Amino acid sequence: MIRPPGTIDESWRDQPLERLFAGLGTSAGGLTDAEAARRLARDGPATLTSHRRRALVLRFLARFGDPLMLLLLGAAAMAAISGDRTSAIVVGSMVLMSVTLDFVQETRAGRAAEALQRSVALRVRVRRDGATVERAAETLVCGDVVELSAGALVPADGRLLEAHDCFVNQALLTGEPYPVEKHALADPGAARAGAPAPAVGGAPADAAPIDTSDAAPPHAAYMGTSVVSGSASLLVAATGRATVFGRIGERLATRPPATSFELGIRRFGLLILRIALLMVVFVLVVNAAFHRPWLESLLFATALAVGLTPELLPMVVSVTLARGALEMSKRKVVVKRLAAIHDLGSMDVLCTDKTGTLTEAKIRLERHEDLAGRESARVLVLACLNSRLESGIRTPLDEAILAHTEVRLEGWSKIDEVPFDFERRRVSVLVDDGTRRLLVLKGALEDVLARCVAYELDDAPAGPPAATASRLEATVSTLPLDAAARAHAMERFHGFGDEGFRVLGLAWKEVPRERMHCAAGDEADLVLAGFAAFEDPPKASAGAAVRALAAAGVSVRIVSGDDERVTRHVCRQLGLSVRGLLTGGEITGLDDSALLGRVEETDLFCRVTPAQKDRVILALRRRGHVVGYLGDGINDAPSLHSADVGLSVEGAADVAREAADLILLESDLMVLYHGVLEGRRTFGNIMKYVMMGTSSNFGNMFSMAGGALLLPFLPMLPAQILLNNFLYDVSEIPIPLDRVDPDMVARPHRWDMKQIQGFMLVVGPVSSLFDFLTFFLLLRVFHAGEALFHTGWFVESLATQVLVIFVIRTRGAPWKSRPSAVLLATSLGVVGVAVALPFMPFARALGFVPPPPAFFAALVGMVLVYLVLVEWMKRGFYRRVAA
Repeated sequence: MIRPPGTIDESWRDQPLERLFAGLGTSAGGLTDAEAARRLARDGPATLTSHRRRALVLRFLARFGDPLMLLLLGAAAMAAISGDRTSAIVVGSMVLMSVTLDFVQETRAGRAAEALQRSVALRVRVRRDGATVERAAETLVCGDVVELSAGALVPADGRLLEAHDCFVNQALLTGEPYPVEKHALADPGAARAGAPAPAVGGAPADAAPIDTSDAAPPHAAYMGTSVVSGSASLLVAATGRATVFGRIGERLATRPPATSFELGIRRFGLLILRIALLMVVFVLVVNAAFHRPWLESLLFATALAVGLTPELLPMVVSVTLARGALEMSKRKVVVKRLAAIHDLGSMDVLCTDKTGTLTEAKIRLERHEDLAGRESARVLVLACLNSRLESGIRTPLDEAILAHTEVRLEGWSKIDEVPFDFERRRVSVLVDDGTRRLLVLKGALEDVLARCVAYELDDAPAGPPAATASRLEATVSTLPLDAAARAHAMERFHGFGDEGFRVLGLAWKEVPRERMHCAAGDEADLVLAGFAAFEDPPKASAGAAVRALAAAGVSVRIVSGDDERVTRHVCRQLGLSVRGLLTGGEITGLDDSALLGRVEETDLFCRVTPAQKDRVILALRRRGHVVGYLGDGINDAPSLHSADVGLSVEGAADVAREAADLILLESDLMVLYHGVLEGRRTFGNIMKYVMMGTSSNFGNMFSMAGGALLLPFLPMLPAQILLNNFLYDVSEIPIPLDRVDPDMVARPHRWDMKQIQGFMLVVGPVSSLFDFLTFFLLLRVFHAGEALFHTGWFVESLATQVLVIFVIRTRGAPWKSRPSAVLLATSLGVVGVAVALPFMPFARALGFVPPPPAFFAALVGMVLVYLVLVEWMKRGFYRRVAA
């Protein structure tokens, strides 16, 4: 029987293969596309979240569950019951329009963001219709056969049908620190009958790691783990939430720590909530003291709370971030996590390797020499043997070696290997040509040298290598690797580094032909064959990109496994200054406190391990920096998680792409530079809404609270407050499309609640001052009654808070910063509507009457003086902030 997702059953681990194939309705050749589509339609996508999205109608109705919206609807219902149908209709209409506007804009933004994420979704190689094709991982179904290779994430739980030197990192499930070798189960009877299923239930959240002998047998692989080396084919037996990882995730699900952007939004919301509650309580107490109608007072207090609340903030944030993501995609940066746009704009330190970012990543094997400096064809043949026969992920260095196609290795076969890992920094293969068996080792020279006891000199004349491995039989002299020879080897190594070459050491030894396996312990008593020296020319654009990032306030720190001499050489070629350098060995000798003191003045971190990269990033974050990390390898995943913003490239290993927040479609720092600027533009537009909304709303609501105390009637009807707030929100909808001043993108910016609160307290009272001036003119000059007072203040309030957008949207002079045409047209249109409303046929239903012409003349003068005064206060505020 085919078991769909959600079925908890681990019997697939130990069933005979034929029975498993029958139960899953499949074969070693996989499924047909038609059958896979049928199962996908039945079971849903292979994701860890529910694929059943609520219908649009239900999601729309859920918007009315917001506490403020419920309060407004309740007030409207009470107004209708009490006979005030006009207020009920107006309040209900305002709620409906506000919810609809928010829902439409945020839905469109969400769809755009989802489309971008799908463009970088994990893809897998799966057998369909007898051929191997590439498909999105979420389209996998039970019965599929997936081909895995080094660097791939395991996309589902299943049985291994084949495995070739396959090592899997399954620390996520088991806590094991090192990769584990996997193999297919040759004899079903060898499996333990009734082996217990993975421990996914009944244990507390802090339970010990799962016992690997039971939960992760060597013939099974699980979703969320990653292939470090080798290859395998996997029969999918569980997907999505039915996997071990999915069920553990459901049981232990916790919300990830809030980002700095999310924390900023949350603190801002709490600030507004505190002020709103204070205002509402004040108004209710005042109205009770004056024995005003309770329903009218409740509606007014509720409308006051809504007026102070920037209810459009979620929509503005979503739309602005989604638009920023679309703009960044045009600049070849795909955003996986929208809030990462803010983090990218706030980033002031970028940690990156040099390969592919500072260099072309077009590595060439330029020299292959013995210890005496003579060209050695033996070194090249040994390098080709190792690179061609190893099953691990092929590095650019391997590709450079294999580019020497003139070396043919007929007759050689691989017996076993010790895969590369980032602690050993080397890889060994056990090879045989039918007459002799060799262990051939390639790796970082220091590590190779430490395992050698002798070295060889190639006595054959220089020339192209022979077409077969008989070239290894050439005449060589083997000498003991004494202290002098070791010193000479390191001197040559340093010389290569000073010339900008990356160097690998090649070594070998002969072993008995009956030896069928090799292990890390066999990497001893070797003969050093020589050096393979590689050149990776620097990118012409890299120097300019680093200088551009520095000018934009982003310091670039190189965190590399390469030798420091090679890295310094690249920096010299690009004209980059180096203030300080730390090597992996030096970092090992520093505790966290000492490292914290060194990272600030260090630009180069060389010969570092993945764990040391992580320490460097965390130290920089503790120093108060917003840190970005650009990485593309299996070993970069932890650092991508540790950084504030993880960056990877399109061709990166699956684990790196999944861990990253943003994907660069080109491995070029200039692409990243443009992404940083776009991130700052996005954040700049969000801050415009925050600054404008808080200052204007605070001023108006403070005026309303004061008016409730001073006036014999409500300063504005509840429906008028809601209409005012709605029209103001409409004027701010185009903010995501607005231009951002150059000074906003010139430096990193972060959420600063003190600055937001300070701006509100400086500019808000100016708005209130002119509101009270309007009160005076209406009452003393125009002798306004209740209806004229409501009308006059409605028009003045909306005109001032909308037009002040053009002052607040820039830190500089408003006449020097052009707003977008859409923002300009929308804002002026809203002011025009406010002026025209009292003359509309339905004006009296809203409580408006036509003001006298003299009022509009006074209004123009007041608005001009108000805008000038706000500009003066704004400049003084930013001068104090900058001081």
